[in-house]
Amino acid sequence: MAQPTATPGILWKIIQFPATRIFLGAFWIIFTVVGTQAVFAALTGSSSLPLLVMGMVVTIGVAFWAYYVFVRAIEKRPVTELSTTGALRELGLGVLVGAGLFTAVIALLWLLGYYTVTGTNSLASIWPMFTLAVTTAVFEELLFRGILFRIIEEPLGTWLALAFSALLFGMLHLGNPNATLWAATAIAIEAGIMLAAGYMLTRRLWLVIGIHFAWNFVQGGIFGVAVSGNEGAGVLQSSLSGPALLSGGAFGAEASIFAVIFCLAAGLYFVRLAYRKRPFTPPIWQR
Repeated sequence: MAQPTATPGILWKIIQFPATRIFLGAFWIIFTVVGTQAVFAALTGSSSLPLLVMGMVVTIGVAFWAYYVFVRAIEKRPVTELSTTGALRELGLGVLVGAGLFTAVIALLWLLGYYTVTGTNSLASIWPMFTLAVTTAVFEELLFRGILFRIIEEPLGTWLALAFSALLFGMLHLGNPNATLWAATAIAIEAGIMLAAGYMLTRRLWLVIGIHFAWNFVQGGIFGVAVSGNEGAGVLQSSLSGPALLSGGAFGAEASIFAVIFCLAAGLYFVRLAYRKRPFTPPIWQR
C-alpha cells in the first residue's frame, strides 16, 4: 500500500513564495559577501596588489558559494545558471561585447571632441579597477539576474520581470556620486535591459557577468572615465566635456545618450534572439 505524501507545512510554503525567496537570497548573498570583505580587510589592513587579487578571489568565491547554497537549500534544484559547460565561451563573448560597446561609445565621443586624453598612467594602475570590476560584476549579476529577475519572472512573466528588474537596477544607482534621474534612467535602459536580456538568451549568468565586467573595467581601467559616478583610474587620464546628455557629464559616459542607444540596441537584439529560442513566460494571471 502506497504511503501518503507529506503536505508541505505553512512555513515552507511561505519560504517558497517568490517575494520571500528574493528577500532571503538577496540578504544571504549580501550578508556573506559584505561580511567576508569586512573580515578580510580587518585581517589584512593593506591594499597591496597581491592582497587586492586575493580579496577579489575570496569575495567572488564566497559569492558563488552563497548563491549555490541558497539554490540547493531553499529551491532544492540543480544550479543550472552556473553550469560550467560552455562557461568560458559565454564569459569570453560577454567580455568582447561589453568592451566593444563601451569602446564604440568612447570612439564616438572622441570623434565629436567630447572625450580627450590628458595623460597616461602605468599599467599597474589597472589592477584596483580590474579587481573591483570583477567583484562588482559577479556580485550584482548574482543578485539582480540570478535572484531578482529569475525569481520574479515566475509570477510576473518575462516581460514584466524585464521591466521591473531593469527599473530597480537603474534607480538603485541614484545613490551613486554625481547621479541624476537621467543617469539612473540611462542605467536602467542600457544595462538593466541588456543584462536581463543576456540572461534570458542563455538562461545562465556567464555571458552577463562578462558584459558587466568588461563594460566597467574598460570605462575606468582603460579609458579613465568615471564608472557610475565613481572616479575612474586607469591607463589613460581623460576628461569629458560638452553637453551632459551627449558626454554623460560628471556621472561618466554611461549617462551619454550614445551609450543608451548602443546598449539598448544590443539588449533588444538579445531579446529577439531569446524570443526565437524559447517561449517567454506569461504572467501568472494569463496561465
